Amino acid sequence: MAKFYVVWKGRKTGVFTSWEACEAQVKGFTGAKYKAFPSREMAKKAWQGDYRDYERRPASSQQWLFALHPPDAKSISVDAACSGNPGRLEYQGVATADGKALFHCGPYRNGTNNVGEFLAIVHALTLLKENGSNVPVYSDSETAIAWVKAGNCNTDLRREASNAPLFELLEGAEAWLALNPKHSPALKWDTRAWGEIPADFNRK
Repeated sequence: MAKFYVVWKGRKTGVFTSWEACEAQVKGFTGAKYKAFPSREMAKKAWQGDYRDYERRPASSQQWLFALHPPDAKSISVDAACSGNPGRLEYQGVATADGKALFHCGPYRNGTNNVGEFLAIVHALTLLKENGSNVPVYSDSETAIAWVKAGNCNTDLRREASNAPLFELLEGAEAWLALNPKHSPALKWDTRAWGEIPADFNRK
C-alpha cells in the first residue's frame, strides 16, 4: 500500500510521496516532526493541521486499550516497511502490551510489503515455538496471514540476484511451516477499531 509523509519540521516541510524523500528532510535534523499516512488526502489534511494532533502517543494510551473488543495484550505484533514495490524491505516484531522490540530484520533489496509481513509472522511463530508459548501473532496484512495459513508465500515477486537472500528466507519460512503445522494463531489486527498496530514503523 502506498504511503504519504508529512514533515512539519525538517530541512524542507510539506507532503512527500516516498520514505527516501521524507528521510532526507528529517534524518539528523534535531526535533524533526513527521508522520506517515495511508492516503494523499489524509496527508494533505494533516499538513494543514498541527503535528500535536497526529504525533504518536505512548503505549500506555494506545487506542486499542480502550476498544470494546480489544486484542490480546499477551501477543506479538508484527509489521513490515517497504520503500517501493518492489523496494527496500524491513520487518519487525514487538510485544503488543508495551511495544518492546523482539526482532528487527533487514533491510533487504527488492522486496514487497506482503513478503515482509509473511516473514515477520513466521519469525514470530518460530520465536513463540522455541519458547513454548502459544500466544497469538497479529499482523495488519490479510494477504500474509492467508499465506501463512496456506503454508506458502504466493507472491508474484520475481526472483533475481538482488533479492536472492530474501527468497532464501521465504524458502526457510515455508519449510518451517511444513514441519510445524500446529503453531500459534496468526490474527488480523483491526486497524479501524484498534488504531495502528504497535509494531508499525510509522513511515511505511
